[in-house]
Amino acid sequence: MSIRPVRVLCALLALLAAGPAPAVSEDELLRPEEAFRYAVSADASEIAVDLNVADGYYLYRKRFAFESQSEGIALSEPVFPEGEVHEDEFFGESVIFRGQSRIRIPYTRASGAPDGLALQIKLQGCADLGLCYPPQTYSANTRLPPAPAASSSTSASNLLSRLQQEDANGGFLPVDEAFRFRAEAVNRDWVEVSWAIADGYYLYRHGLEFETPDADARLGEPLIPDGERKTDEFFGEVEVYHDALIVRVPVSSPGDKLTVRVGFQGCAEDGICYPPTTREAELNLAAATGGTVGDPGFGPVSEQDRLAGLIRDGAIGWVILTFFGFGLLLAFTPCVLPMVPILSSIIVGQGDRLSVARAFSLSLAFVLAMALTYTVAGVVVAMLGQNLQATFQHPAILATFAAIFVILALAMFGFYELQVPAALQTRLSSISQKQQGGTLIGASVMGVLSALIVGPCVAAPLAAALIVIGQSGDVVRGGVTLFALSLGMGMPLLVFGASAGKLLPGAGPWMNLVKAAFGVLLLGVAIWMIERIVPAAVAMFLWAALFLGTGIGLLRAAGGRALLKGAGIAAAVYGLVLALGAATGGQDPLRPLAGSSLTGQPGEKAQFTMIKTSGDLDAALAGAAESGQLAMLDFYADWCVDCKKMDRYTFTDAAVIDALDGMLLLKADVTANDSEDQALLKRFGIFGPPTIAFFDVEGNEMRGLRQVGFAPAQAFATHIGAARRAASTQAAAR
Repeated sequence: MSIRPVRVLCALLALLAAGPAPAVSEDELLRPEEAFRYAVSADASEIAVDLNVADGYYLYRKRFAFESQSEGIALSEPVFPEGEVHEDEFFGESVIFRGQSRIRIPYTRASGAPDGLALQIKLQGCADLGLCYPPQTYSANTRLPPAPAASSSTSASNLLSRLQQEDANGGFLPVDEAFRFRAEAVNRDWVEVSWAIADGYYLYRHGLEFETPDADARLGEPLIPDGERKTDEFFGEVEVYHDALIVRVPVSSPGDKLTVRVGFQGCAEDGICYPPTTREAELNLAAATGGTVGDPGFGPVSEQDRLAGLIRDGAIGWVILTFFGFGLLLAFTPCVLPMVPILSSIIVGQGDRLSVARAFSLSLAFVLAMALTYTVAGVVVAMLGQNLQATFQHPAILATFAAIFVILALAMFGFYELQVPAALQTRLSSISQKQQGGTLIGASVMGVLSALIVGPCVAAPLAAALIVIGQSGDVVRGGVTLFALSLGMGMPLLVFGASAGKLLPGAGPWMNLVKAAFGVLLLGVAIWMIERIVPAAVAMFLWAALFLGTGIGLLRAAGGRALLKGAGIAAAVYGLVLALGAATGGQDPLRPLAGSSLTGQPGEKAQFTMIKTSGDLDAALAGAAESGQLAMLDFYADWCVDCKKMDRYTFTDAAVIDALDGMLLLKADVTANDSEDQALLKRFGIFGPPTIAFFDVEGNEMRGLRQVGFAPAQAFATHIGAARRAASTQAAAR
């Protein structure tokens, strides 16, 4: 028996017991045709279905279906707006549409097809109160523009002119009829370029070019869908498009007018290949109607959403290359750098048996295991909508792994030697000539643990990949993107590890000093992990002890070597400063005396109101709306390294504090990762902190202004200014 009727019955019982809801009550429930209004229009290449969903209701994207009831008119795949992610009891996590939005359906028309289209529309939606309507089927008739091809009613003179034109082209259509070009502004940030491609013709992907002659405007990377693979007699192995092609191009222009110049080239299946063609379109950005106030498509588009669009629609080769580059950048963030001493300790553990080939194989095992683990974990996270990394930031797990790194560090200092029992070690050596911590299996295991325990900070590229997997279910594209991103993060580790065979000295007294140095780094990793769950003063004292101990050790080993002696003195002095800062209230190891009693009053810091649940957030936003305030919500966790960087360096900056003046500042601490935290994160489709959301004066999130990952003070102050301008624009549009 299906469980859906049971769910519907439960929902109806809950509806009767719940009482009135904010947007709609039982007595006010609308009929489906009143709740879900639509209008259908058409141009030469597309059908436009404009939705107008009543307040308190929504439509499911995956329940839409469109069918042509007119012979000779064929519909292509619909192009949906972004929508919003919604979790409900009927269909789980779905994309839904509220308010006003437009669905575009490219179509082709055969010769002799009618000038009218009978369109069948299937849809299904729900009321926020809890009632889900059964699927609805509607029929709509719309007039199509006159077909470009001559019809039976064409006058004899026009038909003769048409035949003469085709004869001049060898019987083939003119280029503007074979590839009907159109460009329009979706909103101030996006331009949509499309072609309706006649039967028997196709466009080349490599022939597409987009530019603007306007000196003060620029175009971003176009979002081009994958084409069909074809072996072409003119260009060899290529990607081509039949029937229709729609490309979205991000734009930036200070004015309302924008000129777009588009180049394209195509062929007929029968053999003629047209020369490259260029067309220009004059667009009015101010009059764009493709996005409405409150829709994700209106106003700015956030970085993670732009990247998510690239993953969904871009050529897979370009996506891989782009995200590999983003991974290289993430490799130098504080969340990934601790992997360096972890990998180094594995390599150094080889001692005098280390060679370049051995170092490379160990590094490769570590990096591939790290990349594969992070890919699998990321796919699981996105599919489940959970923050898996938060599970591995539990205090007990962090403390356990910090203790493991301390044990490894003490072995580096020579306090004891870590090795398997002699009998087993001899047997293993005879089989594979592998040794203790330097085995490929050991390197792989440490790569897996590093991915889960250390891992990269949440940033826009990572969020984009998780968004694509979570919203579209495209595990292949999302997983390939995550793997490319992870390999990019691991590439510096691979280069460093492979070069260790040449950089590290051979066996001798120097090797003991090198092992001690990596022991210090491992202790640093242990403190870096544990400082998330201990008071700031305790963490400061731990750092002070590490630097003091390092300084004393260097002074004892220096002998007559001035360089080591100088390094020892510097480390010891810095350790003393850290201890002094900890004793007087300092909290930042990089600025040990900042905010301490030695410097007078603690520095100014943005003041936040803490919230826990969605109810808390709604109440706070309602209060802000009554007073006409903008609001900002910061998702924070104690185990989030970039969150602490934002608190220390960004929210204490004078320019940021001034920019936030007058805003309601809210903070959601999701350290516990309990059910309430997960519900709040899922409400916004957020996979982890740090993520900062901005809300307009009506309490609606300005999705395009989301900030994911750490932002330096100056950049964040500029971002706040953009949020204020976007809110003003939306208010004026209302």
